[in-house]
Amino acid sequence: MDEKFVITKRAGIYGIIGNLFLLIIKAIVGFMSRSQAMIADSFNSAGDIFASLMTFIGNKIASVPNDEDHNLGHGKAEYLFSMFISISMIFVASKLLYDSIVTLATNSQLQFSWFLVAVCIATIVTKLGLFIYTKYAYTKHPNILLEANMKDHKNDCIVTTFTLLSVLLTLVGIYWFDGIVGIGISLWICYTGITIFLESYNVLMDISVDDKTKDLILDIVHSYQEIKGIEDIVSTPVGDKYLVFLTIALDGNMTTFESHELADNLENTVNGLDKIYKTVVHVNPI
Repeated sequence: MDEKFVITKRAGIYGIIGNLFLLIIKAIVGFMSRSQAMIADSFNSAGDIFASLMTFIGNKIASVPNDEDHNLGHGKAEYLFSMFISISMIFVASKLLYDSIVTLATNSQLQFSWFLVAVCIATIVTKLGLFIYTKYAYTKHPNILLEANMKDHKNDCIVTTFTLLSVLLTLVGIYWFDGIVGIGISLWICYTGITIFLESYNVLMDISVDDKTKDLILDIVHSYQEIKGIEDIVSTPVGDKYLVFLTIALDGNMTTFESHELADNLENTVNGLDKIYKTVVHVNPI
């Protein structure tokens, strides 16, 4: 199996284990202290388990090689399952926004507890570790599933840090901070979820290759003096790469062997670009 799929699989497994640990301790402390905030946060960890599970399943499907029914492989599974993750992020953000507004409207006061402080610290440490590993994996093998998980872990680190600060501020009689910060963070998480959703949606709707890569392709084509013109460039996503169709114009007096040899060389050169999965060149004589 490709290293990219192996490292993404590990990120999904580590996420499931880490979030399951947080779900258990948050639920225990929440019910023992009768803290509605901590009980609600345990549901957030359940949502994070869902996100990690989507990463694991999506990566497993995407790693399946091409076959007779799926000639270009199963790479788009990454974007389908990252869309599920983005929807869960938007749902969690909406719940956090609602809870924060209710907290401000009812002037609810968060009660200080050392158990809450301990769970916040454990959450920050666990999520920071998951974020560092996932960021390392994403830097090495960029893909939308790792990106979605990385942002999810980072969001949880920031949310819990402000939750910890809110708990500590209750010691000096400041109770409003929790609601204000909750509203701001919920809007940010919602924005992140929408961004990932749109990125996934664009790929599933066959968005064209980005302008930078397209310019690189054109530079390669223009380096061949025999090519008289570029009649068409069509591209479609295949996982995190692109299938590119090029229609070029060549001198009609060239032999079939010469034109096909040039087309093969052009395909191999374009295939060397990072974002290109496969290139197909069609020749029109002029």
